[in-house]
Amino acid sequence: FAPFLVTIGVINIIYAALTSFAQRNLKRKIAYSSVSHMGFVLIGLGSLTDSGLSGVMLQMISHGLIGAGLFFLAGATYDRTRTLLLEDLGGLAVFMPKIFAMFSVVSFASLALPGMSGFISELMVF
Repeated sequence: FAPFLVTIGVINIIYAALTSFAQRNLKRKIAYSSVSHMGFVLIGLGSLTDSGLSGVMLQMISHGLIGAGLFFLAGATYDRTRTLLLEDLGGLAVFMPKIFAMFSVVSFASLALPGMSGFISELMVF
């Protein structure tokens, strides 16, 4: 059963990431990215190791916080700009520098940049 979970997890990561690339709406892009990150949970569950299961727990906690931050900032951006289309959000740093800075930090955490919780949890899964 474990190889099946790992296979489904890898397919989930690739398919949801490619679907996320195709989105023009900011919230949809964040949502598909979230689905992609849950593939790491499936891989960790399929590993059946202490490190993998600890990584799954940390991944779920960190992803919950990171996802909530991204959706909050997308909502704050929508309140100011009245659009979520990425092509209309150009020059956001000029009009909303603090929101842009927070969006950058949370996006880097979602990207699993080394030193952030997403990196540690995804490293523990493998």
